[in-house]
Amino acid sequence: MNEDVDGWATSAAAWIVDQGEDGDYGRRFVLDAPMRARIEGRGFRDALDVGCGEGRFCRIMQSAGIRTTGIDPTEALLTRARELDPNGDYRLGRAETMDVVASHDLVVSYLSLIDIPDLGAAIAAMVRALRPGGTLLIANMTSFNTAGPPTGWTRDHDGTPRFTIDHYMDERATWVSWRNIRILNWHRPLSTYMTLLLDHGLQLRLFSEPQPTGGTPEQIARHRRVPYFHIMEWQKPD
Repeated sequence: MNEDVDGWATSAAAWIVDQGEDGDYGRRFVLDAPMRARIEGRGFRDALDVGCGEGRFCRIMQSAGIRTTGIDPTEALLTRARELDPNGDYRLGRAETMDVVASHDLVVSYLSLIDIPDLGAAIAAMVRALRPGGTLLIANMTSFNTAGPPTGWTRDHDGTPRFTIDHYMDERATWVSWRNIRILNWHRPLSTYMTLLLDHGLQLRLFSEPQPTGGTPEQIARHRRVPYFHIMEWQKPD
């Protein structure tokens, strides 16, 4: 039986090469700066990074003086995380079934919700991991972007690039591939995320669609036409 149902075990080596130590375009030039701004100087002490991968954002949080625990279901990525951060706390596990107590004042999901089949169970576990008054910080793919694959970018009759969105309201898993990486991503309409988070009584403190701060003119223009990401910050009531 093939246990690599989502492609991550097979793609881990290519992912590590693609990310390097600084992350890919979206992380370096779109998400990192606003995500850092949400964690720095706010007094966070203990963070849980759900879907930590090779531990890059754990290391960023540690540089801001925050103790971190990373959890991820892909052993090869955790091995890389431990190589880069031998004193770090990295644990094998899935967001949906993680057994954590309400001991964290910050829980982070940095581009991991799109990888999780049982989103409801995962969000419930993240909320349980938060102390009262704690913060859930999410960076996620925009739902209109995840509604594009497998067609996505095409060219019309005169060669102008266009991005096709279809079946937006239909939740589904789609295989996406780039640079020897092939993984299963989940598309869900934005209302699915918002409803699940609101149903837990969380209070929305931030919703932003960050602009790129670098890259080639082509990368910047492409992102501005069809943004990849949004950032949400939610607070658990006291």
